[in-house]
This record gives sequence, structure tokens and C-alpha cells, in this order.
Amino acid sequence: MSEKPAEAAGIWRLTAMRKDEQLQVLKDLIQINTENGNELETATYIGRLFKAHQIPYRIDRFDNNRANLVAEIGLKETDDVLGITGHQDTVNVSDQSAWTHAPFAAEVAGDKLYGRGAADMKSGLAAQVIALIELHEQREIKGTLRFIATAGEEYGTPGANRLLAQGVADDLSALLVGEATDGQVVYAHSGSLNYRIKSYGQSAHSARPAQGVNAISGLLQFAAEEKALFYQAPSDPILGAVRHSITVIGGGEQVNTIPDYAELSGNVRPTQSFDNQQVIALIQNAIAQINQQTTYHLEFELIHSFRPVETAPNNSFVKLVNQAAADAFVGRKVGLEITNGATDASVFIKGNPTMPVVILGPDEKAVSHQVDEYTTLSGFYQVIAAYEDVAVKYFKAASRTDRLARSAADQQVHSARQAG
Repeated sequence: MSEKPAEAAGIWRLTAMRKDEQLQVLKDLIQINTENGNELETATYIGRLFKAHQIPYRIDRFDNNRANLVAEIGLKETDDVLGITGHQDTVNVSDQSAWTHAPFAAEVAGDKLYGRGAADMKSGLAAQVIALIELHEQREIKGTLRFIATAGEEYGTPGANRLLAQGVADDLSALLVGEATDGQVVYAHSGSLNYRIKSYGQSAHSARPAQGVNAISGLLQFAAEEKALFYQAPSDPILGAVRHSITVIGGGEQVNTIPDYAELSGNVRPTQSFDNQQVIALIQNAIAQINQQTTYHLEFELIHSFRPVETAPNNSFVKLVNQAAADAFVGRKVGLEITNGATDASVFIKGNPTMPVVILGPDEKAVSHQVDEYTTLSGFYQVIAAYEDVAVKYFKAASRTDRLARSAADQQVHSARQAG
């Protein structure tokens, strides 16, 4: 372990773990297969690391091999609570033979480390774990730094919803999400709404189609209207237009039979200017008109509904993270961005809607979910430094009361500009 850390060039630098030790944590996490599940093994591994460093933690186990993990450090001399969060699961590997580097081998080639989840988001998760350990060793956190590792972010967010019900985000004064951002600071992201349309018809022989009602044709009617359905939705000042797609469709069982059932699924990216409830109402109204004006019978089913997250770009927490990222990611231009992807923050803000949220993570977001997914080692080490810098400086800032008042004022100005 290192001696007393020092501030240099505006960034808080710690050397509690050697780079090879930091890299081993990332390799270990990638070598645990968490394709759409199995987070318990990851949580157990992280728990062992924390236990070795005397960091209090708890594992929230559910559904056999699924688990969240929550850990806290800090002297608790103030009521400030900064949250850092990442998810443990990854998307699946459909064809391992298509990979040049085995997806769970964590192979290093030059500055790149390959593996499923290398970008999304085992590297961000590992960086948060390391930052927590190093900050705990230095005992510099005056308030509470809460690490939240979730299960199932890639589909359905069951872990985040469990933790929401347990109140894990209720007292957070700010939240830092570790998804890959290439070192850029994301202050807003769209929501994500998944839905299913069920179409019911009447079967008949294909030689006598008039005797039946083709359920597929009912879906095609909706699909045709869906193309222009969101034209009336206002453009959000930050996130822009509502994005929408029909992504899955199926129906029919036999080629010479008129199908009596078919269904499709779609995804919409709500914004604060056209939120989840407005999206749902628009789709339901379109279905009601089709049902009223045709012989088709369609039904709407909501699968998932994740809220958009927007923090004013001039918010003090956004500024703090932006400066830390600029100091840590030497040699690249760092700035503020938005994204149309969703995160667990969409769940956590339900319990804390005024909480500032910022996303900052390592490389390479463009290859997330792809064959030969990778991250860069340089970006991995840099984001560790950025997380530590954010945490130390956050608790050196003004009191929680002053910070919340300033954040509330920032949000009011932001909301007024949107309304105008």
C-alpha cells in the first residue's frame, strides 16, 4: 500500500494497488460468465475483495444465481451520500467461434483487453471496486460513498428494482454511473419503453380468407401507422426527437391457414418532453382507433418502462465530474454528451427524482455487445483516477444543504428553459 496520497495537477491520485493488481481484478470479472444472469458469482468475488480490505458490504441474493451487492465506506461525519453504480451482467455471446479472442479469456493485446463485458461494463465495474478499496485505505471520505452493483440491467432491471424497493437510492445526494462513455461526461439519457401488441383474429382456410380475420394483417395496420405515430411528439431540448422501432414480429402456424393470433414488439426512447406515460397513451389511442374502425382486435402490453434521466448541464455535480474526467483522461478532449441508451439510473430516480445523475466510464462504448468487444487499459486506469478524484472532491465541496439547494436551483432553471 502507498503512503499518504497527494494532490497533483488538480487530480487526486492514489497508488494503493499496483497496475497489475488492478488489471487482475478486471480480468477476473470478465472470466466470470454473467450472460444475462449468474451475478451471484461476481458479487461473491467482489465481496471477497471487500472483506480482505475490511469494507462492509451485503449481498442481496435472489432467483438462485442472481444477486446485487451494496457496500459503503466513509467516516460519516456529514450526511452527504454519493452513489456509484454499475451492473454485473452482460449480454449473451451468440457464437463464440466468431470471436478472434475468446469471450471469457480476458486476453490482452497491446493496450486492448478483450472479452464479453470488457466495455459494457465489467471495466467500469472493476474501476469502481478498485476506487472504493483505495479510497477506504486512505480514509479521506468524510461522508458516505455507496457502491451499488446490480443484477439484470441488460434486460428488465430486476436487481435495480429490488434495490429501489429497499430504499438504496432514497438518501443519495448524487449518483455516478460507470457505463462506458470513452471518458466523456453524459448528463442526460433517454428512457426505454418496451411494449408488445397482441393481435387476435379468426382462423379460416386460406382458400376462403374472407371467412376469417387475419391477425397478421392487424399488426401490419399498426406497423403502418407506427411509422408516423410520433410525429406529433415535441422535440426535447436536450435529447431531441423520440426514437422508436418495431423490433420483433411473429404469427401464424401453417401456410394454408389464416392466422388467428400474431404479435409484435417495439421499443421507444421517451424524453422528458414526451415521457413514458405520453408514449403509452399515444400507442393505446392508435390501437383503440384501429379496433374501432376495422375488424381487427389489438391489445397493448407494457413490458418495461424506464424513465429518461436529465441533469442540468450547469449542475455543480456535472461540472465536478467533467473537471475530474478532463484531468484524468490526458491526451483526449473531454466534454459533455447525451445518449439514447438507458441505465439503472432510470430506476433509481423513481425514489429520488431530483438527484443529479452523471455517467462516466472507460472505453470503448462503440463495441459494446459486439463480437471481440474490448476496452483499453489506458482508459481503464484513467477512469479509476477519475472516480477517486470525484469522490474526494465531492466531499470537500459545500455542505449537503447548500449543494442540494444549488442543484435544485439549477434544475429549476433547466426546467424553465425546457418549458420556454
